[in-house]
Amino acid sequence: MTLIAPRESAPSARMPGRSPRRRIAGIAVAALAFAGLAGVAPAHAAAPQPDFGPNTLVFDPTMPIDQVQAQVDAVAAKQIDNQFGTDRYALLFKPGTYGSPEKPLLIKVGYYTEVAGLGQSPGDVTINGHVDVRNQCDANGCVALNNFWRSLSNLTINVMADGRLDGCQASGNFWAVSQAAPMRRVNVTGANLTLMDYCSGPSFASGGFIADSKAGVIINGSQQQWYMRDSEVGTWTNGVWNQVFSGANGAPGQCFPSDASCGGPYTTLASTPVSKEKPYLFVDGSGNWNVFVPGVRTNSSGTTWSAGATKGRVVPLATFFVVKPTDSVDAINHALDRGQNLIFTPGVYNVDDTIEIGRPNTIVLGLGLATLTAVDGAVPMKVEDVNGVDIAGLTIDAGEKNSPVLLEVGGGHGKEGANNPTALQDVFFRIGGPHIGKAETSLIVEGDNVILDDIWAWRADHGTGVGWTQNTADTGVVVDGNNVTATGLFVEHYQKAEVIWNGEGGKTIFFQNELPYDVPSQQAWMNDGQNGYPAYVVSNKVKTHEAWGLGSYSFFNQGIDIFAANAFEVPSRPGIKMHDMLTIFLDPSKGKGGITNVINGIGGSSTIANPDVPVTVVSFP
Repeated sequence: MTLIAPRESAPSARMPGRSPRRRIAGIAVAALAFAGLAGVAPAHAAAPQPDFGPNTLVFDPTMPIDQVQAQVDAVAAKQIDNQFGTDRYALLFKPGTYGSPEKPLLIKVGYYTEVAGLGQSPGDVTINGHVDVRNQCDANGCVALNNFWRSLSNLTINVMADGRLDGCQASGNFWAVSQAAPMRRVNVTGANLTLMDYCSGPSFASGGFIADSKAGVIINGSQQQWYMRDSEVGTWTNGVWNQVFSGANGAPGQCFPSDASCGGPYTTLASTPVSKEKPYLFVDGSGNWNVFVPGVRTNSSGTTWSAGATKGRVVPLATFFVVKPTDSVDAINHALDRGQNLIFTPGVYNVDDTIEIGRPNTIVLGLGLATLTAVDGAVPMKVEDVNGVDIAGLTIDAGEKNSPVLLEVGGGHGKEGANNPTALQDVFFRIGGPHIGKAETSLIVEGDNVILDDIWAWRADHGTGVGWTQNTADTGVVVDGNNVTATGLFVEHYQKAEVIWNGEGGKTIFFQNELPYDVPSQQAWMNDGQNGYPAYVVSNKVKTHEAWGLGSYSFFNQGIDIFAANAFEVPSRPGIKMHDMLTIFLDPSKGKGGITNVINGIGGSSTIANPDVPVTVVSFP
């Protein structure tokens, strides 16, 4: 029995109630095509292949495996070291099997590369071989600390050894990543899934996010923190600082802080209060292209697909406006007014006006980590007061002129909003890094019932345009709406309070933070007479809020002592419940100062006196 809703027909009526906006000339193109990597037309396509631009490669199982290998190798050669480049790639695999025991397919996933299956289930696409992310090596050793901005989804990896890999490299499928590198709807068989690259040292890693996936043995290794949601695992090997699980069947039991009796540190919830998986492209049995939108789940555990078809709705690709970097914001907004959804093809888009989402159930999907860059202080995207919007797979960059906010999300009010929430999945923000960037706030959530699923808001600590007065940004995330749930929230290096929660009934499962590295003086970083700013603030007016598995780290690197009074500040009342919090002082050879208390003046300090040792508070109040 199918669990899939009927197809949606293509809408045509102009939607009322849109706010006025300026008309602009166009969007400047910042992405260049990679010569020789045009999209691959399948040999026996049942329907015309959509034009997703030259940097989307679509593979068919009838293609010679040597041809597939050559093309994925060419992308890897360009992207493995391309941390702040403008190229973006999507590698899409039609249903079928790729590689064999005699000739496995080996995919190396570099920066700004999305690898995804085009089946309706992860079992519809099988890679016999590897889909790996390995350490980055330089004079200081080999680590995965900067392995950002890539993704893997909707396929099975049947791990196979090959003569092109040495014994260590062949020992498992390596996904040695840090932030903004999600794994979704992936089934790993044949060998271990390892989240660190132990084949070269020191192998440090700082990830990461897995959802709706399944694996036998997962080697956590050196991963400082990790969040696994609604998945299945046979064995999870260890913890470091902040390993969090919700609805992950087979995950280790609750053990925080770490203890010899139970291992850890693990924060384990039997279920996820509310979740909504990311929409994804698929090709059906007749060769038609569609987007599948999974439905909302409450108190969920395990994958959406192991016990049968994922519940949700099929949306034909004909209802989408396929956006290219040459399309103007005016053209994009007209498409939205016509009732169309959006797919952003791989590229970098300079956006000098607001893309306005004003229709319920609109889907906005980025391929290849498509990137929107604010121009002239624009707000690149806004969701109006509507329900059921999905924004997924986008990176939003600040530009050289200060923007008030990079993404503003409304909607979701009342019972209808709770049953049909707006969701952000794999949406990443950057202030600096590829270029100078300035924005007061990266994300403001004004609507109720919104789901934030794998968000990384990052004020750059390295790259171009980095400095206390260059890449300026006050706050990463502000939540004003009620009943907002964050599952996987990463916010780093902002110059004031990094997360401010003003809405009632909020929930956060897993929070990772580093305070700003580059504070020039204590005087420059005072908060109403108090040293520094907290990483996570729940405002005094809030009566109910709950959070699990929160970590905040300090590394003040200007050679002087800088202190933050608290990592977390919340009202002291029964409706506020905070679980499993920690602070850590990083790198005593270069770091100074530290965090004086974990939460509200309690918990003790993390400074050079106790480097790399978590200071924990199990519950508050």
